[in-house]
Amino acid sequence: MAEQDYLTAEVLEIFRQNPERKYGVQDINDILKLKGATAFKRLVKILATLEGEGSVTVNEGGRFKLTPTSEEVIGKFSANDKGFGFVRVETDEESTEEVPDVFVPKQSTAHALQGDRVQVKIVKKANPWNGKGPEGEVSEILEHGMTQLVGEFQPYSDAQAAKTGLIGYVRSHDKKLANYPVYIKDTGIHPQMGDMVQVEVTEYPSDAYPTRMLGLAITSLGNKNDPGVDIMALVYSHGVRTEFPEDVQAQAQTVPDALQPNDWVNRKDLTDQVVVTIDGDDSKDFDDAVGLTKLPNGNFYLGVHIADVSHYVTEDSPLDKEAYERGTSTYLTDRVLPMLPFRLSNGICSLNPGEDRLTLTCEMEIDHTGQILNHQIFPSVIRSKARMTYNNVNKIIEDHDPEMTKEYDQLIPMLEDMADLHAILFKRRHERGAIDFEETEAKIKVDEKGWPIDIVLRDRGTSEKMIESFMLAANETVAEHYNHLHVPFLYRVHETPDGEKIKAFFEFVSAFGIVGHGKADDIKPIELQKALAKVVGTPEEMVVTTMLLRSMRQARYSVDALGHFGLGAEYYTHFTSPIRRYPDLMVHRLIHSYASQGMSDDNKERWAEKLPDIAVHTSEQERRSISTERDVDDLKKAQFMMDKVGQEFKGVISSVTKFGMFISLENTVEGLIHISNMRDDYYDYDEKQMTLTGAKTHNVFKIGQEIQIRVLRSDPDQGQIDFIIAGQEPAPERTTRTSAPHKPATTGQNNKPTHRGKYEHKSNGSRNGQKKR
Repeated sequence: MAEQDYLTAEVLEIFRQNPERKYGVQDINDILKLKGATAFKRLVKILATLEGEGSVTVNEGGRFKLTPTSEEVIGKFSANDKGFGFVRVETDEESTEEVPDVFVPKQSTAHALQGDRVQVKIVKKANPWNGKGPEGEVSEILEHGMTQLVGEFQPYSDAQAAKTGLIGYVRSHDKKLANYPVYIKDTGIHPQMGDMVQVEVTEYPSDAYPTRMLGLAITSLGNKNDPGVDIMALVYSHGVRTEFPEDVQAQAQTVPDALQPNDWVNRKDLTDQVVVTIDGDDSKDFDDAVGLTKLPNGNFYLGVHIADVSHYVTEDSPLDKEAYERGTSTYLTDRVLPMLPFRLSNGICSLNPGEDRLTLTCEMEIDHTGQILNHQIFPSVIRSKARMTYNNVNKIIEDHDPEMTKEYDQLIPMLEDMADLHAILFKRRHERGAIDFEETEAKIKVDEKGWPIDIVLRDRGTSEKMIESFMLAANETVAEHYNHLHVPFLYRVHETPDGEKIKAFFEFVSAFGIVGHGKADDIKPIELQKALAKVVGTPEEMVVTTMLLRSMRQARYSVDALGHFGLGAEYYTHFTSPIRRYPDLMVHRLIHSYASQGMSDDNKERWAEKLPDIAVHTSEQERRSISTERDVDDLKKAQFMMDKVGQEFKGVISSVTKFGMFISLENTVEGLIHISNMRDDYYDYDEKQMTLTGAKTHNVFKIGQEIQIRVLRSDPDQGQIDFIIAGQEPAPERTTRTSAPHKPATTGQNNKPTHRGKYEHKSNGSRNGQKKR
């Protein structure tokens, strides 16, 4: 920050900290301890600038005061366990401007809780000179975000129950709610001590009872120590639906197990074509199949066939309404909470080998540069010739395994051509600027009681990347096709990063000799790809990747074709996973609608009214699912590390903050070394360089640096793990972290959590064998 900007920030901060006080020029000069006439003149000029931009006002006596604001905003309240919070301001979907979160001090929350929709009065505007955001006070709670919670039940004695009319209380394990016990009325169920209980909240904190709520116990999940209860407690606390209502189950039972004669009407019969499914070893539902032939002109003819779920899940039916509410399947360590009942997802909608199945097909003619010359999108019927796995295909095309080669000898030429086409498509994506972030995937293995026994790292081989390439090609082709038809459609968008964040990114990486080109507010993905390429395989790779991810926006669904920055794609949608994602099901429904009902004004108007709400809702449900998956992973990793307290491991610093540093182990487990446990020196935090530097020793800790750690504690209830530097002793118990903040998100707007895998095309990987495209 330039000296003038720094002084301006300091001056404005004086007014912000005392918004009602009036200051003369000499008052401010004395507070800042400025010396000399030159400094005084500079101060006068700064005050004139602040007055000119409306930040301060001056009275007839020449005294300055912070300009009062009557601005009020509406947004969602995010609580901190220390009592304060932030409000994420609501903006129009079309808006690309990043609005800073509003800080709300503890005394100004009006008892708002996590997720509440609130109205906030801005009492201190943002300070653009130093990046400090606005400060506000909650003027009204418009809607409670939490109507139910899950916690551990503690009963009252008979005497207490008789006196109060309450049977006990439930306390959440969530730090943000742990200080708000819910006292349980006698009119609900009566849980046992130690049960994890779902509670319906009937009364919220108030001035009279600032830390108390009342509620009814509506569901007991079982004792907290029973197998599986830990995961279900998190599932219920996130509001993820677990059981299908009776009308949904009833409709599912009416769906036939095999194709009916009228199902073939208006569909192309592709059952004689050679198509296969390629999925994870433990996959049960197969929603995509692929086939490839070489044309006489030498081009590739790729067929991507996607299960036609919309044929069975009809609009506004019970199945459809439930799928919409869920929005997506949720993949946990030892179970899946599916979007559709298993009768559909593993039955008639699954492209099982040797079975006739309804599909929507996207056929593409692709030349040897990866350009799609022609395409067709149409309803079809296929019959998969083989159920193949990633592992087996990798053995064939990478290892040339004799046994696998013999078993699938008739498919070998097609698989080899597929590998060649993938290389061509990948090269084309790379040349246009698609950013390829590699990350380590891990699967947590559990025993029959759900206890974690191992964490296994996964390598993405050629087959995984190959199927990913084909699905990306189909998604782009479908999106571009319907965009050119000028009809309402549902897109998957990843917008250009905020210019200020990109500017800050290139300022940061300039220390590594990386120079940015182009305009920061209209950066092209290839420039960021080039920046990453310069540090591949170097110690700086992790820190540069981390900083870049923090600069990216969050992918979402939209009715506007805003492009996909991370993929370098002008058009993109989700077409390839309708069994597990509602937006894909919706895209299939749109394709059928425009084919059968035409593109009349009435039909277009109908979808134009429906799609915006669907885009917002499915984006929200995706984030809910991701949050649940992450919390379950944190829980299981913390359980896995419980018997490793005291052991030493080699790790890498994955994030540095003012309160310490997060360390990632080889098995993807992350833990925090709290600043209070770095006792060999006093460490200063450099926000721009993201480093901690010792005042005496000058030891520097930075992202990407290897470090030997010792496991200090592991807390499954909070999903948190504490480390200390090997060879050092922890601080006394009373001063160490017992509930330090979680690691900040590494990407997304305002460092908010993003979708699976941090970036779009890595969400095409697998979790428990289920593809994420």
